[in-house]
Amino acid sequence: MLEERIKSHVKILSFEIGERNGIYKYSNLQAAADYVKKEFESYGYLPQEQIYEVDNKKYRNIIATKEGKSKRLIIVCAHYDSALGSPGADDNASGVAGILELARLLFHFETKKTLKFIAFTNEEPPWFMTSNMGSFVYANEAKKNREDIEGVLCFESIGYYSDKRGSQSYPVFLSAFYPDIGNFIGVVSNLSSKGLLKKVVRAFRELADFPIEYAAIPHFLAPEIGFSDNWSFWRFGYKAVMITDTAFYRNPYYHSADDTYHKLDYKKTAKVIDGFSKVIPRL
Repeated sequence: MLEERIKSHVKILSFEIGERNGIYKYSNLQAAADYVKKEFESYGYLPQEQIYEVDNKKYRNIIATKEGKSKRLIIVCAHYDSALGSPGADDNASGVAGILELARLLFHFETKKTLKFIAFTNEEPPWFMTSNMGSFVYANEAKKNREDIEGVLCFESIGYYSDKRGSQSYPVFLSAFYPDIGNFIGVVSNLSSKGLLKKVVRAFRELADFPIEYAAIPHFLAPEIGFSDNWSFWRFGYKAVMITDTAFYRNPYYHSADDTYHKLDYKKTAKVIDGFSKVIPRL
């Protein structure tokens, strides 16, 4: 059952492995990478590792490729590291669980475009928004290699939901236009990725049974829309959207020791992933 599979991934990453980063928990970070790679292999993929060094330590992006009829790419990604001092259940074991299950569900699905499922390292501080982010390393190489990337779907914190009024907040200038109940999945982008965002939302509303909200905003007005690996792809001119439960605008345990697997809603998360398993083939 999809719900139980997602919960299992999140529990293993955030509880059995726990905090995972290159500063204090390097061995846990490597264990998380090994887990993701093994899961991809169990679905039938032959995952590759993109290895790079920072401060004499090796870091790994784990890449599983599903070849399509063309080399035009859709990238589905999430980061597997966690913030310092946090087990990172929502941020971002939930996103990793999502891309793992999407890779599994779509393995036997014939696609025109090539799909890459990528688990990135080093999204969190101190690497956040620097050239040491795993996604920055990948996007930089992709640009040099002229990879034909049509769009990037970045799954960032997708597991926390609430049906209580007042559970959802926003940047001040958006609060009047969106619901104050945190029971939806959000999709956000910069203006240059607006076309991709509209395609994703239109398909999700048609194919999925779950509420969705969206916004395409100038990055300088709301820097928060770039607070994940989508930022790296924007830096190199690629179209990318972030799919999110809105993190600190909803989840009170964000970047804390209390971001544990017990607090997530796996039934709702499963509906999100089921929806995107239909959206991606549509794209």
